Amino acid sequence: MLKAFRNFMTRRTMSAKIRNQAMNTFSSYEIFQNIRKKTEAARQEEKRPHEILYFHKVDDPYSHLTIQCIEELKSSFDIVLKPILVGEENLDAVHEPSLYNIYCLRDVKRIAPFYNINFKADEYPTKDLVEKANSILTSVRAEDFGEIATQVSFALWEGDAIALDELSSTYYATKSEVKNKLMQGNETRNAKGYYFGSAFYYEKELYWGVDRLPHLEERLAQLGAKNPQALDNICPIELKAPRHLESDKKVNLYYYPSLNSPYTFVSTKRVRQIREEYPVNLITKPVLPMLMRMMTIPNFKVKYIISDAAREGRKHGHEMKSIYSPIGKPARKSYSLFPIIDGAGKGFEYIEALLKASFQDGINIGDDAFLENLVTELELDWLTIKKDLNTKHWKKVLNDNVEDMYSGNCWGVPSFKITDTDDSNPFYVWGQDRMWLLKEEITKRLSKEQ
Repeated sequence: MLKAFRNFMTRRTMSAKIRNQAMNTFSSYEIFQNIRKKTEAARQEEKRPHEILYFHKVDDPYSHLTIQCIEELKSSFDIVLKPILVGEENLDAVHEPSLYNIYCLRDVKRIAPFYNINFKADEYPTKDLVEKANSILTSVRAEDFGEIATQVSFALWEGDAIALDELSSTYYATKSEVKNKLMQGNETRNAKGYYFGSAFYYEKELYWGVDRLPHLEERLAQLGAKNPQALDNICPIELKAPRHLESDKKVNLYYYPSLNSPYTFVSTKRVRQIREEYPVNLITKPVLPMLMRMMTIPNFKVKYIISDAAREGRKHGHEMKSIYSPIGKPARKSYSLFPIIDGAGKGFEYIEALLKASFQDGINIGDDAFLENLVTELELDWLTIKKDLNTKHWKKVLNDNVEDMYSGNCWGVPSFKITDTDDSNPFYVWGQDRMWLLKEEITKRLSKEQ
């Protein structure tokens, strides 16, 4: 049954009706609320504590950030934290592994200072140090895990073999014990529908790292589990970028959206806001959806992505509602008009409207009448624009965009690139999670110009 469902979700020729039904189920706020109510009622009836699972991977850069919030989480909420040591990611869910590893390291180096966390590693830890770190944490008691894992993480990423040896004199497990521990951890993680480290699981929901920790805090607070003396935020982020930035200079902001990406839809409102509030030249460079780039996405990842994007959309006031996936012909027809519409100066507005139709209004964007109406609303001449409908020029444009995106170690969407106005000094960022980082980079560049 699960295999069949996965094949349906990854097949490009999948029935639109089935795909749309699945996507709407995963994104539904009503279903989301009902699940929360049912799980809380069951927890209370069974008199269970608020048990949080935390998946920790020693050589995952994001786990280095997250582990430093564990003790504060435990002291701030009436919870039972169950740390689970995990090994390699579920490879079915990792696209472009080499790019993934490079990007993760670079991303954490960039964001760690904003959390006042030290992370300066230029490379991943050696295999022997990783094995030693796993040995130590395999033998640590759950109540001591946060404290010891923090020490281990600093020593590991700093290449401090002496510090790890000292910990090993107290905490040690055999290779067989470590292997079993990691295998059990991976099985638990996979059973909960996740595939990476640095994630929390609580009563049917997953929360990835410091980025999603606020969602978990909010949920626990609503359930009355927050201690009165607790801080407002367990792992606060310190930002310097202003809400509005005035400057005589500008930077180029390249935006790489996909028409089938819920995260891209969630980003559009804030992309528009950046254009309105910051001195940028916004350049929209759409790419094909991953499914149309011959990638497969397993069902558990589909479920997480859509449900998480829906949660992020509600957070940012840009909620997903009725979804009609444009995979296949609708996407190709819509993309065929992009070059001429972009040439008329309406590229972003066009993509934004297509995403709204697909993720809020439940409209088939491949419908000719819809496209004609949209072009007219953009104050463009349909008779001129429709000459490009179903032509092939767009394919090279989108292929070039993908190559540009990949050159910055980005493969997913939405991705972004900031350059100076002469296109020098490229700064690539992947994900709607990092739109705050775009503002920080723009602020830093333009402040130097003053």
